[in-house]
Amino acid sequence: MRRVAQLVPVSDSDDPRVDDFRDLSRADRRPDRPGGRGLVIAEGVVVVERLLDSPYPVRALMGVRGRLDSLAGALHQVDVRAYVVEADVMAQVVGFHLNRGVLAVADRAPAPDLHRVLTESRRLAVLEGIGDHENLGALFRNAAALGVDAVLLGPGCSDPLYRRSVRVSMGNVLRVPFAALPNWPRDLQLLRDHGFRVAALTPDADATPVRSAGLDRGKVAVLLGSEGPGLSEAALGAVDTAVGIPMHRDVDSLNVATAAAVTFYEMNASPETGGPRPPVSEARA
Repeated sequence: MRRVAQLVPVSDSDDPRVDDFRDLSRADRRPDRPGGRGLVIAEGVVVVERLLDSPYPVRALMGVRGRLDSLAGALHQVDVRAYVVEADVMAQVVGFHLNRGVLAVADRAPAPDLHRVLTESRRLAVLEGIGDHENLGALFRNAAALGVDAVLLGPGCSDPLYRRSVRVSMGNVLRVPFAALPNWPRDLQLLRDHGFRVAALTPDADATPVRSAGLDRGKVAVLLGSEGPGLSEAALGAVDTAVGIPMHRDVDSLNVATAAAVTFYEMNASPETGGPRPPVSEARA
């Protein structure tokens, strides 16, 4: 039998059927806070499409008619309810005006097994202390675009599935595998045991320039720390090498997501062209 979403009109903002979408700006709705419900929330047509195409079990959608019409193709592949509302009803439900006009909520998918991630990956981003949700989302978007296979989360990192991170990543947190490193920094040895060379990105003047560090060869994991404090001494003491991005005009550092993009590009540069390697699917075609 063909699966298709059910379009259900809702005219009352107090309707309990849309409770999953209610008061999204309140702190106790955040999945990374005590008392949070742990729901994954996607905003906008592109991000909702990516949620529908992800392993995360979708519970429902809510949107204005025009945005739901834009999702018609994707909605023909899922068996969920899509609540059709007017813009003012949506604003009353979520607690603010939503320009993107459509939301979807999903339950969390099981976290991938860390050992499987390490076995199946060649390029890793390892994060320590990335607490800003927008930086975290941008990091995941860069990782997806520039060929990083997975992201590993050390201490002090925010939840990648918080609504703002999902939005800034354009839904790419739903597509790039991520896993926690619970034993920090001892788990960096686990990466070595799986054949990874571990490099730390640092503004230290003695660091090897990222372009000449050979990050495009072999299995490589790059550590990135928070803006300001940077990587901890414990993390820096547990890596194989330190790499940096040369700066001009006395600029001492870049935003962490920008620095990550530069580094990810170099990790996947083709030695023949100097440009990015093709995706695996194209390389094997």
